[in-house]
Amino acid sequence: MHIIRFRTADNTLYTGCDYDGTKATVLEGDVYTGVIDTGRRLDVAKIETPVVPGAIFCIGLNYRGHATETGMDLPRYPVVFMKNPGAVTPHNSEIVIPFSCLETPEVDYEAELGVVIKRSAKHVSEADALDYVLGYTCANDISARRWQKHAGGGQWVRGKSFDTFCPLGPVLVTPDELSDPQNLAIESVLNGQTMQQSNTRDMIFSVAQLIAFLSQSTTLAPGTLILTGTPEGVGFARKPPVYLMPKDHLQTRIQKIGTLENRVTAEETDEK
Repeated sequence: MHIIRFRTADNTLYTGCDYDGTKATVLEGDVYTGVIDTGRRLDVAKIETPVVPGAIFCIGLNYRGHATETGMDLPRYPVVFMKNPGAVTPHNSEIVIPFSCLETPEVDYEAELGVVIKRSAKHVSEADALDYVLGYTCANDISARRWQKHAGGGQWVRGKSFDTFCPLGPVLVTPDELSDPQNLAIESVLNGQTMQQSNTRDMIFSVAQLIAFLSQSTTLAPGTLILTGTPEGVGFARKPPVYLMPKDHLQTRIQKIGTLENRVTAEETDEK
């Protein structure tokens, strides 16, 4: 099932499926415990993020090609950091470049496969890990590189947690329609030019391995979002570097899931 959360013209929020670009079928119930297809079709005025994550775990350097382009050794264990859930923003929304990132361009794109946890997971084995997945979605780990490397006190969280720095959606694809997350084409397209182009089989640590690793003595609650890393082709590694600028159009594409689209804008100021 391809699940969306959407609003109608009167701003009522629904969960739906079978979105055709205009209408969606209303689902009743809780996506974590079970939904019912009502058969009722409604006009979609706005798509929201497919879930509202309570926590976002991110994995750095998880594609061999990306590790190579950064000149870093392949990690022995997953490189884990977190991202503020408040950074989540939906399909067709704006990625806002903060005041502090406007003078010196630094905001980068990172196409990623997002994995949403379905039920409480702790001490999960790699063999059972995919049984805990609610679904998969497109995500982009937008990153302010100067903040990430120099202005964040040695931590990555600040440079990756500004408002709108986690585009997510437009749909959540359930495992019955996507049985193998390790063979999906993934790419980012900036202003019509393909910047990243890879496949999730290039991951160093698979989705199952990541869930097993993250759940060691740690409870992953329903709705936890895992961003599984980005492939090669990010902006800061290019020569010359390519950073997001106001009026840019960014697409995050993943095979069997779809395309997440966002425009880029600058943070507005009240100064005259």
